Amino acid sequence: MGRDEAERVPSRRRAIRILDDGMREVFVLYDGLPPRARTTPGLGGGDWSPKDLLGHLESWQEYALEALDAWDGDHGPAIDKVIWSTSTSALNRDAVARKAARRPADQRRHAEAIHERLLARLEGIRRHPLEASWHVAGAHASGDPAGGPARRPAGPVPPRRRAPQAAPGARRRAGPGSLNQTR
Repeated sequence: MGRDEAERVPSRRRAIRILDDGMREVFVLYDGLPPRARTTPGLGGGDWSPKDLLGHLESWQEYALEALDAWDGDHGPAIDKVIWSTSTSALNRDAVARKAARRPADQRRHAEAIHERLLARLEGIRRHPLEASWHVAGAHASGDPAGGPARRPAGPVPPRRRAPQAAPGARRRAGPGSLNQTR
């Protein structure tokens, strides 16, 4: 990561605020809808209702919580296996379908409860003791070959994170941030 990229990465506190502000805005918009509109499909010209979107956002926050717990347990999150073996569209469709039977008010409560849990979890993260020794291969920690102050994204770096296991016949992909993970 070069210096310009590192400077654009928000601090942990700022990233948490962005997450919270965005979700709070979704809650305000959802709460401002007439009850019938909350379950009317067609959001963005698609098949989802505002309630479905709320369930979708809740699901990804659940995945984030599970990933944090998995990294604390020194293993990869279950979502890694799923995301590398199915399409994101199928993953999203299945998650929305699992929550379809919820009443709109229940969906709203569930989404806010998960959001609050995620915020608390993120706020509770402290810098990992090994974080200072992590760097991008082939680059100085600051992104500046001449040195200078280290600039890393704030927050934890999961120790010994393992790449997901490749499915038979899977192809490898490479690119910025991919760490040559299998897809």
